[in-house]
Amino acid sequence: MLEPPGETLPPPQSVPGRGMGTFNVVWFGQLVSVLGSSLTSFALGIWIYQKTGSATQFALITLFATLPFFVLSPLAGAFVDRWDRRTVMILGDSAAALSTVAVAALLFSDQLEVWHLYASTAARSVFGTFQWLAWSASTSSLVDEPDLGRANGMTQLSQSLAQLVAPALAGALLGPLKLEGLFLIDFATFLVALITLSFVRFPPLKTVTARQSLWRDIAYGLPYIVKRPGLLALLLFFAAINLLVGTLSILTGPLVLAFAPASTYGLLQSVGGIGMVVGSLGLSAWGGPKRSIDGVLVGFGLGGVWMALAGLKPSVLLVGIAAFLFFLNLPIIFGSAQTIWQKKVEPAVQGRVFAMNNLISGLSFPLASLIAGPLAERGFEPLLAPGGPLAASVGLWIGVGPGRGIGLMFIVLGALTSLLALGGYLYRPLRLVETLLPDAAQAENNNFAART
Repeated sequence: MLEPPGETLPPPQSVPGRGMGTFNVVWFGQLVSVLGSSLTSFALGIWIYQKTGSATQFALITLFATLPFFVLSPLAGAFVDRWDRRTVMILGDSAAALSTVAVAALLFSDQLEVWHLYASTAARSVFGTFQWLAWSASTSSLVDEPDLGRANGMTQLSQSLAQLVAPALAGALLGPLKLEGLFLIDFATFLVALITLSFVRFPPLKTVTARQSLWRDIAYGLPYIVKRPGLLALLLFFAAINLLVGTLSILTGPLVLAFAPASTYGLLQSVGGIGMVVGSLGLSAWGGPKRSIDGVLVGFGLGGVWMALAGLKPSVLLVGIAAFLFFLNLPIIFGSAQTIWQKKVEPAVQGRVFAMNNLISGLSFPLASLIAGPLAERGFEPLLAPGGPLAASVGLWIGVGPGRGIGLMFIVLGALTSLLALGGYLYRPLRLVETLLPDAAQAENNNFAART
């Protein structure tokens, strides 16, 4: 039986402070905080573009918001497993709030420059990396195993609401309140998160002490996953899927804008956000499929179909249906995957293991951003240009002209996504990961019984 270093704990059912009540309080505070941060992030992008008129400088805000998360995840995971996770969340929220105050002070004094926003965004991403890993690693110790699906559905709901509500709300508030008002709202939402955390106590968790070096702790997650073929297969599956889905997500704008105005593209984004909210609400009420791996593999199998559907015709209705159905799947997919990781990884090492999972599977997104444009412009678009090699064959079915090569990419990569999902079912360690790998709670109970 594989087990993490350090002492084992009494069965988690005997630990006080465990239950949906504590989770709900913390979740509410995090929901409010995420909404406030999303408002500010959206408004900052608008401010930078209005000030500079540069699409490159506008895009850099996304780079500074995401790159620290991937780069620092292993280090953050090591510290999350060494420190009290509630304390990590409090410190993360507090540091992010101070960063917001610093930028607001520069804005009120009329000294704010674009580079200040880059620095602030990067700092918030650093603090957010620690905060998010502590929160995601705490879920399995806060709620009982039967409630994990519901809890993960609620976590997905908070992200979905932020995606749906923040752009429209920020656009409506930015005019009357200006950026200064949105900073005040953001700071207030951090206070809500801190207050909710101050009113709860997390169940005591015996974290792994410093019996090995920090560098070994940072690298701990990878060999842990490699020793468990089902988890390794799940990690590699998501890395491959993220490359396909990430490529198409980058090209959604060019696909739609080839036949519709920018306002329509914004409307279709809202349709996708509605799908995510509906899926998150459904998962929160349902709790997910009995076998969580079915939620992952069936979800992506269907997701590939919806991706291909979006590329069939230059139709707003068709893309809207595809967007709604695809994003409807996502909370179930990610909630189910998170449930598997939470059930199969011991709570004391979840910070490091989850961090390595985030790092490896998430690196596909930067790679997708590098290949998407050249693959579309030099590969697929010429195939369906007027007089192109496929214009007289495939073009008869899906059309010819600008954007139709990208439509073909949606069809091809959607089909590959569905085939990968089918391959996941054919690979026994992944299909039976929940059966072949014992639950972390069961392992803890067995170890505790053996040592008492």
